[in-house]
Amino acid sequence: MNFRLIGMLVLSTVILAGCATGVPDSGARGENFKPNTTEFFNASVGDRVLFAVNENTLGVEATSILNAQAAWLAQNTAFSAIIEGHADEQGTRAYNLALGARRAAAVQSYLVSQGVAASRLKTVTYGKERPIEICSSESCWSKNRRAVTVVSAGGTS
Repeated sequence: MNFRLIGMLVLSTVILAGCATGVPDSGARGENFKPNTTEFFNASVGDRVLFAVNENTLGVEATSILNAQAAWLAQNTAFSAIIEGHADEQGTRAYNLALGARRAAAVQSYLVSQGVAASRLKTVTYGKERPIEICSSESCWSKNRRAVTVVSAGGTS
């Protein structure tokens, strides 16, 4: 049995799993939805940004998604958003709640800097309490380190 080959295959699988964007596949990227709907926002604009371990700094890919979110929100002023901050399962509950809050605040600050009215945005932290992937490996943890922008028509209260 070639353990080196098996190891390379496992490593490749883990790396590829970690590269997933988290954007739902809704008929390629939302072309089946009207542009002024939450479904279009989620599928075409992108509702989430990912973070590195223990970080709340926005990377290049995150700012690209947030620029698209800001543009969509500018065109769809009837919508407001709640920004959810999340963390992976590593660390204490208290630490991850604080980290989730910092991630949500970073997204909110960026969207406001791009012209979205602060009154249209609220934040909430879930820490590690709402994972989208459950396992004890980087392939899951990387998807759970996120901020999700949940848009809805009307107020954010």
